[in-house]
Amino acid sequence: MFKKFLNDKNSMLHTEKLNQRNMQQNIQFLKDMSQIKINLGRLLSREYDKLNSAINIHDAEFKIFSQWGDDGIIQYLVSRLDLPVKKFVEFGVENYLEANTRFLLLNNNWSGLVMDGSEENVAFIKSDEIYWKYDLTAKAVFVTAENINATLAEAGISGEIGLLHIDVDGNDYWIWKAIEVADPVIAIIEYNSLFGNERAITVPYDPSFYRFNAHHSGIYAGASLAALCDLAEEKGYAFIGSNSAGNNAYFVRKNHLGSLKSLSVEQGYVAAKFREHRDENGQLTFMAGQEAIKGIHGMPVFNTRTKKVEEL
Repeated sequence: MFKKFLNDKNSMLHTEKLNQRNMQQNIQFLKDMSQIKINLGRLLSREYDKLNSAINIHDAEFKIFSQWGDDGIIQYLVSRLDLPVKKFVEFGVENYLEANTRFLLLNNNWSGLVMDGSEENVAFIKSDEIYWKYDLTAKAVFVTAENINATLAEAGISGEIGLLHIDVDGNDYWIWKAIEVADPVIAIIEYNSLFGNERAITVPYDPSFYRFNAHHSGIYAGASLAALCDLAEEKGYAFIGSNSAGNNAYFVRKNHLGSLKSLSVEQGYVAAKFREHRDENGQLTFMAGQEAIKGIHGMPVFNTRTKKVEEL
């Protein structure tokens, strides 16, 4: 019996060592893949010397850590614009493994603040080696129009910064409208292409807004491109286009625009083709946009021009 116990214990120890070795190998593999992606991104970024400032920003797209092709657009813009303050803010980043500013941090060595509503996600970011290798601050906070300025100020963000990216799947319009302490040169704001390119509308403000609580489909969220472009004009920004996925709109402060071209809503609008509609059980239906939006017809939306609540 004792001999069997020793054999079982040795077997367990051997298995544990194998698991630890496999884990270490997996971690090293992920690090190696990350470095390969960074090196590829650097090679792609160098191609921007051959591009002029009048291109469609879709032509600059490539994906390293962004969900879509935004890494390339951001690299194109930072290579073209005079950005003396190399600092970014991004919120709604989840665990920051897939984000629009991660390549900017690793490739360009910018400083940044990232925020997410999950304590677990922020703990993960702080455990990542990038947290000691780079000047990155991560805060766990559910961002609202009421707390955004104090949150930024507490993190040392004020005045001119290089880039702001807002992607909270809900109050994006209201939070951008509320920001006063920071003055980004580049603003990337998520828009809801299902709201079309004509009406200037957003979901009514609710500080506790969560899109799947608002409607099971998850597509009742955010603002139309027209509403964001109107707000951009109020804040002194030019709209320069959307990514080819049709979810992120790009704005540059007019006093930094240089030879970049300002576009109208009609010129820069892109209808998203991704299908994230969910049924009452939270399962993806793969329903296309025009069919999916029928399910939220009649939901309240705030018209940012008339300042009245209407029906979608």
